[in-house]
Amino acid sequence: MSKVLVIGGGAAGMLAAIAAARNSHQVVLLEKNEKLGKKIFITGKGRCNVTNACEIEDLFKNVIRNQKFMYSSFYNFDNQALMELLENAGCNLKIERGNRVFPVSDHSSDITKAFQEEMKKNGVEVHLNTTVNELIIDQDKVVGVIISGGKKIYADSIVVATGGLSYPTTGATGDGYKFAKTCGHKVEDTFPSLVPLEIKEDWCSSLQGLSLKNVTATLTMNGKEIYDEMGEMLFTHYGVSGPLILSASSYYTDKDKKNLFQIVIDLKPALSEEQLDKRILRDFEENNNKQFKNAITALFPSKLIPVMITLSGIHPDKKVNEISKEDRKAFVYLIKHLAMTITGSRDYNEAIITKGGISTREINPSTMESKKIKNLYFAGEVLDVDALTGGFNLQIAFSTGYMAGSSI
Repeated sequence: MSKVLVIGGGAAGMLAAIAAARNSHQVVLLEKNEKLGKKIFITGKGRCNVTNACEIEDLFKNVIRNQKFMYSSFYNFDNQALMELLENAGCNLKIERGNRVFPVSDHSSDITKAFQEEMKKNGVEVHLNTTVNELIIDQDKVVGVIISGGKKIYADSIVVATGGLSYPTTGATGDGYKFAKTCGHKVEDTFPSLVPLEIKEDWCSSLQGLSLKNVTATLTMNGKEIYDEMGEMLFTHYGVSGPLILSASSYYTDKDKKNLFQIVIDLKPALSEEQLDKRILRDFEENNNKQFKNAITALFPSKLIPVMITLSGIHPDKKVNEISKEDRKAFVYLIKHLAMTITGSRDYNEAIITKGGISTREINPSTMESKKIKNLYFAGEVLDVDALTGGFNLQIAFSTGYMAGSSI
């Protein structure tokens, strides 16, 4: 029996501890917070979208960075294995829209409780309020850690599962990046991801609180399309948010501020421009003597109407029978291409995950072990792997954590 230290009591850390303990190791989990799973607790607005019940091929499709790195981890411990572990540990699950998986209770605490029960059953020793300051390396081999107060704890293997930089209130301070750099690992630039976006146009803030469903959002960089999806979005005082925008943010990185990024909204994706033009022409004919502002009320939510009128360039009091074909066509184009200029993203306080992290080229994907330091493993958000919303990022954490623990 060897001694294994797991640094971090989040999704990846708890699964690493469970897997290592199942392999008959003496496992000690060190967590800097006063409780385990603080980030799990706040995910999904406190409900915890723990994974996605899709086919395994779709797990890969939803990973944005370093899909191939996840091959062994997903096949070693996939979404079905996770769901089975939780159900067996007493946490009943349900599947909702988009194959999102939640605890039946809608309480994220039940997820953490299930993992704690599984750790207890397998003899994992948990130390809360314990901050690791440094790894002890001896001849390219990790042999222990130094915790606050200078105390040294020795071990045969160590798993670093300290998370990223998102939601710093949960204790995410990038400790794992510091440990990795000290060991000679490359850490790719980090950015907030799955995060609301800030918009340049003044009219955007006037729509604060407006939610749009079944619209299409296209992210463009210098006019080139890099993301396109249908769903729900929300206007805020600084820009845009909601599921569509959070997913689009996975593709947005402009550290040099040299590129023009825009979000282009199709407000009527079910209609082609030709079909929409016929619909508007029909509305105009039915409201022949009405003013423009009163003839388009069926097209948009009331809050959006003044903005669309202003952007159309058509005078609100103009009679619809006086609107030219060219102006009508331009209005159709506006509805299908409502463009907003991105000036940046919100910070880590509002980001669900961190993009970037420890380079996967220096980690063995079949074990999660460092290629530079023997017996040192990395798992979870600390790695340069990220995915779209829908439970996929937590599954990355669970799968890489379990892979690390089961490889020791």
